[in-house]
Amino acid sequence: MARVRGDQGFPVRLRFSKRGKVRFISHRDVARAFERAFRIEQLPLAFTAGFVPRPKVSFGLALSVGYESDAEYLDVELAEAADIERWPAQLSAALPEGIDVTGVAALAERAPALQEAVTVVEYRLGLTGGDVDRVTPAVEAALASPRLEVPRRKKGREVVEDIRPALRAMTVTGDVDGRVVVDLAASTQPRSARPSEIIAAVDEHLTAEHVLRTHQWIERGGARLEPMDADVRMRVPEARAS
Repeated sequence: MARVRGDQGFPVRLRFSKRGKVRFISHRDVARAFERAFRIEQLPLAFTAGFVPRPKVSFGLALSVGYESDAEYLDVELAEAADIERWPAQLSAALPEGIDVTGVAALAERAPALQEAVTVVEYRLGLTGGDVDRVTPAVEAALASPRLEVPRRKKGREVVEDIRPALRAMTVTGDVDGRVVVDLAASTQPRSARPSEIIAAVDEHLTAEHVLRTHQWIERGGARLEPMDADVRMRVPEARAS
């Protein structure tokens, strides 16, 4: 039994997936769904002080509406003893269809926040607007280019920004159901870029019809760690939704 104490608050990290129709709900709605699931399962969360106490829950990088993911994370602080081994099955049953908790781990104290710690995000894209013979040289040209410029709106005006530093890697892996499949790795710091922006910069005629976030990584000391393995005091093995 993976039981942890939280006499002064104890952080736990969850990994979850977001697949199917639920991909169209917002980051805020996902947060509300988790808060509701925590209440339903009566999990011993720690709460903030103040007039309107809130559960101490911190999400990682927001996922764009319409994107699917197998690698979403959140940190939650406990107020008392809890058997976290049961959490994946408990929470998955209380969450909307398509959101499943797939991992749980007890964190070390003072672990860095997810949004600060994650430095690389990987995606699998399904592109339309061109075939493999068109997309492959476009990707190679983008990787060889010192700049990739995209228009952005800032303070009510349009500016052009270079997102090339955010592009870590991009590989064409094939064609499935009429879509060109591309694996993409992008930095989150110091500047980030959405997959749709990167694809538009590669070839303006291409569209990312399907986006799946496959991994998030924390780079530290020359190593690349999955968030469930970074700053972790105890990880529940093979934690999966039932």
